[in-house]
Amino acid sequence: MICQTDGIRSTSPVRWRSFQGMCAVHWEAHGEAGATGYYRSPDPRVMLFFNDVSRNIILSEQVSDNSQQWRPMLRALYVPAGVPMWTQFNAGHVFSHLDLHLDSKWLLSRLSPIMSEATAREALRKPVELQDVGALSMVAQALANEIAEPSRSPYFAESLAITMITGLIDPVTPEIPDETVQGGLTPRQIRRLRQLLSEGRRRLSNAELSRAVGLSEGWFYHAFKKTTGKTPLQWQQEQLIVMVKDCLHQTDMTIAEIALRHDFSDQGHLTRVFRRHEGTTPSAWRRELRSR
Repeated sequence: MICQTDGIRSTSPVRWRSFQGMCAVHWEAHGEAGATGYYRSPDPRVMLFFNDVSRNIILSEQVSDNSQQWRPMLRALYVPAGVPMWTQFNAGHVFSHLDLHLDSKWLLSRLSPIMSEATAREALRKPVELQDVGALSMVAQALANEIAEPSRSPYFAESLAITMITGLIDPVTPEIPDETVQGGLTPRQIRRLRQLLSEGRRRLSNAELSRAVGLSEGWFYHAFKKTTGKTPLQWQQEQLIVMVKDCLHQTDMTIAEIALRHDFSDQGHLTRVFRRHEGTTPSAWRRELRSR
């Protein structure tokens, strides 16, 4: 693993323990205001913080001066193999976290009996970030205790690690064939977003969209644009126009009623967006359709 830090120091001896298919490390450290870190591993890994760091540490998958590329570090992360991470401290902070460095083959062999190999492979490709860790914090603390003072066989610690991982990743049965863009969203995730938009008939925030497919906002935005070639806002406008056209065709609702039903501020707003997409107004489009 590549690990480069500046302004971060351990406040107590690092405790670690090596197992058959993983290495578990318990850190207690302090980061100065402005401290930075870069991490990249050829193996998947899990990080769980024992305290809230979201107000003090931000992270990104690329170095950028654009503040939109950075987001708060949440309490628990699953990072797929090869995904880079840059971190930065907004303020000085003392923190404690557990790191699990995992062998991919070992991990797959442990997860496959639980959720099938295909499901496990799909889940392990997706990064996950959680702020509300719930019982995972207690599992992580039990594993940290086993690192410091082993009380049982290694299988106990390994089972705690698998419990953490299954509680963190998002096992959704993949569809076959799954023509997923590498680093993008799956067809199932795109269908989930269409369903969500159709049910609500309103524009959804990136936070709402990312939660629906189990990704952080930062990862979701880049994966979405890589898959569709559009921003979430552009895509939602296109999908809403499709729904508006269906409403124009299937109902006798007024243009104003259709506009409000589909989250446009008024008839004029819908008309401007509709003309941009279809080259004509909603009224003209309806008249043309019904004259055929």
